[in-house]
Amino acid sequence: MKKFLLLLLVLPLQLFLFGQEPIMDLMKGMKPRFIGPAGMSGRVTSIDVHPNNIDHLLIGTASGGVWESKNGGISFNPIFDEQPIQSIGAVAFDPSNPSVIWAGTGEGNPRNSQSSGIGIFKSIDGGKNWELAGLEKTKTIHRIIIDPRNSDIVYAASLGLAWGPNEDRGVFKTINGGETWEKVLFVNDTTGCADLVVDPSNPNKLIAAMWHYHRKPWTFTSGGNGSGIYVSYDGGKNWKQKTEKEGLPAGTIGRVGLSFASNKPNIVYALVEAKKTGLYKSVDGGENWKLVSTKNIGNRPFYYADIYVDPTNENRLFNLYSTVTRSEDGGKTFSGIAPYHKAHPDHHAFWIEPKHGKFIIDGNDGGLLISRNGGDNWQYVSSLPLGQFYHINLDNQIPYNIYGGLQDNGSWVGPAYVYEQGGIRNHHWSEVLFGDGFDVMPNKADANKLFAMYQGGTLTEVDKNTGYSSFIQPQTQDSVPLRFSWNAALAQDPFKDCGVYFGSQYVHYSKDCGKNWQVLSPDLTTNDTIKQKQVESGGLTIDATKAENHTTILAIAPSPLDSNLIYVGTDDGNLQATIDGGKSWSNLSAKLPGAPKNAWIPQIVCSEQMTGEAFVVVNNYRQNDWKPYLYKTIDYGKTWSRIASEKNVQGYCLSVAQDPINRSLLFLGTQQGLFVSLNGGNTWDKWNDKLPSMPIRDMKIHPREHDLVLGTFGRAIIILDDISPLRALVEKKEAILNDSLLIFGHKEAYQTPWKQAKGIRFTGDSEFKGANRRSNYTVRLWVSPNMYKKASGKDGKKKPEAELFLKNNLGDTINYSRRKVDSLITNYTPISLHEEGPNWLRRNKRDLKGKRAIMPPGKPLLAGSYTLVAVLDSVSTEHVFVVKEHPNNGKSNEYRIAQRAAYDEVMDLVKPVLKDVERLQNMEEVMKKVSSNLSLLDDSAKKDLTKLGKGVSDTLNQLFELYFLAKDFEGYDHVTIRISNLYNNVQTYLRAENRGESANYELAKARLLVAWEDAHKKQEAFERGIWSEYQEKVSEQQFDFFKELKED
Repeated sequence: MKKFLLLLLVLPLQLFLFGQEPIMDLMKGMKPRFIGPAGMSGRVTSIDVHPNNIDHLLIGTASGGVWESKNGGISFNPIFDEQPIQSIGAVAFDPSNPSVIWAGTGEGNPRNSQSSGIGIFKSIDGGKNWELAGLEKTKTIHRIIIDPRNSDIVYAASLGLAWGPNEDRGVFKTINGGETWEKVLFVNDTTGCADLVVDPSNPNKLIAAMWHYHRKPWTFTSGGNGSGIYVSYDGGKNWKQKTEKEGLPAGTIGRVGLSFASNKPNIVYALVEAKKTGLYKSVDGGENWKLVSTKNIGNRPFYYADIYVDPTNENRLFNLYSTVTRSEDGGKTFSGIAPYHKAHPDHHAFWIEPKHGKFIIDGNDGGLLISRNGGDNWQYVSSLPLGQFYHINLDNQIPYNIYGGLQDNGSWVGPAYVYEQGGIRNHHWSEVLFGDGFDVMPNKADANKLFAMYQGGTLTEVDKNTGYSSFIQPQTQDSVPLRFSWNAALAQDPFKDCGVYFGSQYVHYSKDCGKNWQVLSPDLTTNDTIKQKQVESGGLTIDATKAENHTTILAIAPSPLDSNLIYVGTDDGNLQATIDGGKSWSNLSAKLPGAPKNAWIPQIVCSEQMTGEAFVVVNNYRQNDWKPYLYKTIDYGKTWSRIASEKNVQGYCLSVAQDPINRSLLFLGTQQGLFVSLNGGNTWDKWNDKLPSMPIRDMKIHPREHDLVLGTFGRAIIILDDISPLRALVEKKEAILNDSLLIFGHKEAYQTPWKQAKGIRFTGDSEFKGANRRSNYTVRLWVSPNMYKKASGKDGKKKPEAELFLKNNLGDTINYSRRKVDSLITNYTPISLHEEGPNWLRRNKRDLKGKRAIMPPGKPLLAGSYTLVAVLDSVSTEHVFVVKEHPNNGKSNEYRIAQRAAYDEVMDLVKPVLKDVERLQNMEEVMKKVSSNLSLLDDSAKKDLTKLGKGVSDTLNQLFELYFLAKDFEGYDHVTIRISNLYNNVQTYLRAENRGESANYELAKARLLVAWEDAHKKQEAFERGIWSEYQEKVSEQQFDFFKELKED
């Protein structure tokens, strides 16, 4: 009883608003559409390969989960999507039982955009199912080592929290397959394990690189007393630190990368960050060390400090940093093998095939590279959609475009869907600005232009067509330098097309699209000068890349309903507002109940329906506070309520969106996925169905098509098409369960042809194809649980099938289709924007099994209003929508009227053709029935009818062959002209857009008419002759098989 009461307290209230059906169970048919792109991919953090099959690859990604390839990297599939976190630091096959896979969550590259984890996961069935196996508080797991002699012995290396001290860091060991863990190497609460390697010849011997580091929002420190190299010979029970006495550098040490030479395990290399970073070598298994080189070693040890040895050659080394370099002389000299024009910079993961050393896999900030010749040449894997979007924006074109900037992968524009075969490909996306990408915003005053930036507020106006760009960052005459965030605030003025807001420590405003700027505010940050020493950031190795720029503006939110109301959020905890267009400002931070001091305010959203309503996203994980904070006001910021907490939301908050139609419908993006509220934030449900728990940094709802577009930080762009079913849940509440059948769909549909895909024609399996819409117009069907159960039959195994009738404004049914209902919300039901056309000309008669025929498309619909009626189990519902011509088509309504008139002409022409073929098919059916009853006759009658029947059958086949290839024909015959060819020619000309300008259409009709008239005469002669004789002989035997023919 106590457990039940506890369950009632924990479960969200929304679970009980709709009977016993959780919200997400009702929405299971609303499948998200993963559109990519994959052309720029994203950060790969770990690589492993099946020990017995080098074509079976496993990769971990910074925030996009675990992916698997079973074909040597030709294609990949995600295998971790159902787990509660997608940040991966390490993946590993069990070398003695590869069906066991380990995945450590939380990436070990502690840059400003690092994603943290929740422990280590284990699968015992090759990644089909996973279980959390402990180490939940480590936050990062950077290395996993499995004892090749005993699968139960596993080591995990954790860097611990990047943003603060914690005890759960260092080297951990389990001897029971993850049931329990022992911390076997710990230095202090700010020192973690940056690398862990095992002696290939002795699994009890481990070498660990311990790293003292600390990150704050405004600075980073690498190096300290805790750093060093430790050696254990007894499986981690005892460790001995190596110091300058053994040849390592004196003084402070930072991050260290380690590697054994597999062919000669007494040789070990260490890449050591120090006052003078260098490559060190040991020839006695790590006991003593000697400096090899300090040249061309690396440039950002905190982000990458990895050295790998060719398993077949102890003198061939690979050094991973901004580029990849190779040494053939034991590290004395290095030369580049992955130049910037071939490979994305910033490399983190590497794997070398152990037997020959030629097959190499490299993981970097731009995805995955594969080499088959030791690194001389590389193939880029362009099918991994791992993009980390910071921001997204949408335009109103048809199809609408998505604009966004990505971590270390530039600024891009691409379509939400395409009117093309073959899906949304990488080539549909265009990079508009290099560098790290952030906010990308269409220029409302000029559809050909946009605003984009890279790190530190480098704001640029770009012409999409020409590629010309103009640097438009605000400048100042003040002696105080402008402070722009790594991810600076950019916003469109809702009231002026050329009005743009931009943030430094001030709010800047331009009324002429960035040509000139004015300052609208004083410094809205805390202006804490202690937090403005970015030039010192990095610790041992200065790393001042603007990533730690601080006391800056992160978010600017002008109200779409009040031109004088603007909210601003900063990276040091200030929430500022003006109600007079910037003349005066008020700091509202103290009014946010429970908000931590100096927290991050990355997003503010003003309501499009209620002027005083706004939402503020706050997160504070950078100060080691991982709780979700989301605030709401309905009185212009005078009072605020917290509407998200750890009780109902998992992961710190990143973004929020309010439905522009129903203000009670909210969407919240966190570090661990998407949450939905149907009651203004009082309760939340996680969207689990087919949507991974990845970070969602931004969201937008398209105003025309009502799609929810997710800018994810790890899985690129994901779209939930048309959120109107969720609106219905809000508006109808529990009554929706009693509405047996509903249709949800856009209010507008566009007539436009679909083109063939550009570029590669036959793509194989390596080409990325983002999920496209399936047709010009789709709807969703809602079937209530009670109706679904009833329509599924007594045993529940029957697939219910809804009938769909498309009606014109006179109420006439002009098209008919059916749809299997496979869930409560049936996803993507295509609706043809054509009336029913003439039947296909086919050799064999269709067996409809008592169902109404679904006809091929015929006349295109004219612009206007149409009604779709759905019927299931005698219950009906309807949906009204408007058909329009696509604005780029250049086709007028008069053109469509002429096209429809031509269809009518063709219908008149093909009806007798179809009738004759159908009659031939019916005759053939009669002959089959006669043949099956011959056994009832005496031998004489049977012999006569068999002989006569053969002649009839031969002649019948000759008539069929005027229309089609012979029934038993094998091979190709594209030369002989038959009526079916002529029939198809007429249909093709009918659909051709130049039909009205060509005499070919009329000639095609004439050829069809001549050929059919000849066939018709032959058919009439056949019926008057041998068929009539056959009919008479059959009737003499009291067989009445000709009734159907007489009705023809």
